[in-house]
Amino acid sequence: MYPTTAFLEKFMLRDFTPQALIMGLITGFVGFSSSFAIVLQGLFAVGATQEQAASGLTAMCIAMGVVAIILSAQRKMPISVAWSTPGAALMVNSGQLENGFAAAVGAFLVCGTLIIISGVWRPFGRAVEKLPVSLANAMLAGILMPLCFAPVKAIGFDPMLGLPIALAWLIVGFFNKLAAVPAALLAFILVIVFGVDLPTDTFEKLGQSVLPTIVLVTPIFDVAAIISLALPLFLVTMASQNIPGMAVLKANDYNPKAGPLFTATGIFSVIAAPFGSHAVNLAAITAAMCASPDAHPDKDKRYWSAITAGAVYVVIGVFAGVAITFVTLAPAILVEAVAGLALIGAFSAAAFGALKEEKDRHAAAVTFLITASGVSFAGISGAFWGLLAGLAILIASKFIATK
Repeated sequence: MYPTTAFLEKFMLRDFTPQALIMGLITGFVGFSSSFAIVLQGLFAVGATQEQAASGLTAMCIAMGVVAIILSAQRKMPISVAWSTPGAALMVNSGQLENGFAAAVGAFLVCGTLIIISGVWRPFGRAVEKLPVSLANAMLAGILMPLCFAPVKAIGFDPMLGLPIALAWLIVGFFNKLAAVPAALLAFILVIVFGVDLPTDTFEKLGQSVLPTIVLVTPIFDVAAIISLALPLFLVTMASQNIPGMAVLKANDYNPKAGPLFTATGIFSVIAAPFGSHAVNLAAITAAMCASPDAHPDKDKRYWSAITAGAVYVVIGVFAGVAITFVTLAPAILVEAVAGLALIGAFSAAAFGALKEEKDRHAAAVTFLITASGVSFAGISGAFWGLLAGLAILIASKFIATK
C-alpha cells in the first residue's frame, strides 16, 4: 500500500530533518551533474534528435525522482534511484542502429521488461546474479575505456578549451572526489561562456527551451537492436547498478527485499522508455550518500534525504531542455570530455574487478578486449560478443579442468 496523507502527517513529517534535506539536495545535484553529459552522448549516439534527447532526459529525471520518492516513503528507507550511467556509456559504443532511435526505444522497452522479470521471477533474477563478476566488470570496463580517452582528445583538439576542464577535475578531486565532476562541469560552462563564440540568438534559444520537451517515439522491435543493445543494457544495469545498490543498502543496515525494488524500477523504465529514457535503476554512489550517517545519525530518519533527492530530480527534469540547449553550443568533444572524466572512477573499479581473480583473468581479458574494440558483427555490438566469448572460455576451462 502506498503512503496515505494520514501516514505522511503521522509518521513522515516528524522524521524530517534539515540534515537529511541538505544531503538530499547535494545528492540530487551530484547525481545529475556528474553524469548527465554521458547520458546525452548516449542518446545522441543511438540516433536521438535534440528534442528526443531533451524528452528522454526529462522522462528519466521525473521517473527516477518519482520512484525514489515512492519507494523511500513506502519503506522509510533511503532508497536512491538513478539512471543507468553504464547503460549510457554502452549506447555511445553501440552507435547508430539500422532503424534509428525507434529501434533504440524498442530496446529500452525490452530492457525494462527484463528488469521487471528479474524482480518478479526469482529464478531469473538469481541467474542474472550468478553472472561472473569478473566478466560483468570486464564488459563494463571495455564499454567505458574508449569514453575515458575523451579528456585527452579534448586537450589535443584545443588545449585552451580542454585543459581547464581536466585541471578543474584533477585539482578539486584531490580534496573532494564527489565534487570533482561538478567542478569539471562548472569549468565546462565557463569555457563555453568565455571561450566559445556563441550564436547571437543563444539567449532566445535558451528561453524557448525553458518549457519541458516531451516527444513520444513509436518503438521498433529489431532483433539486432535487442541483442546488441537491450541485453547488454540489462546486464550492465543489473550488474553495475541494481545489485551494487542493494549491497550499499545492506552495508548501511537496511534490508529491503530486492525483488520489489527491481520491479518498481523496471516498471518506471518501461513507462519512461517511449519518451526516450533508456533505464532507471537503484543508485550506488548516491545511495551511499543518502544511506550514510552523514544524512542523519538516526538511520530511521535518513529516508528523507532520498525523498529530497527525488524531488530535486523531478525539478531538474522539468528544465532539462535548457541544459541540453546550452550543452549543444559547445564542440561535441568538450561534452565527451566531461563525460569521460565522470567515468574514470567507474572504469578503474571495473578494470580492477575484472582482473583481480587469476582463474577468470584470461576470460575477462578477452571480454574486455572484444568489447573495447567497438567492432560489431552481424549488426550486433562488441559488448554482447565479448561477454559471449568470455563465458565460452570460462565454460571450456571448467570442462577441461574436470578431465
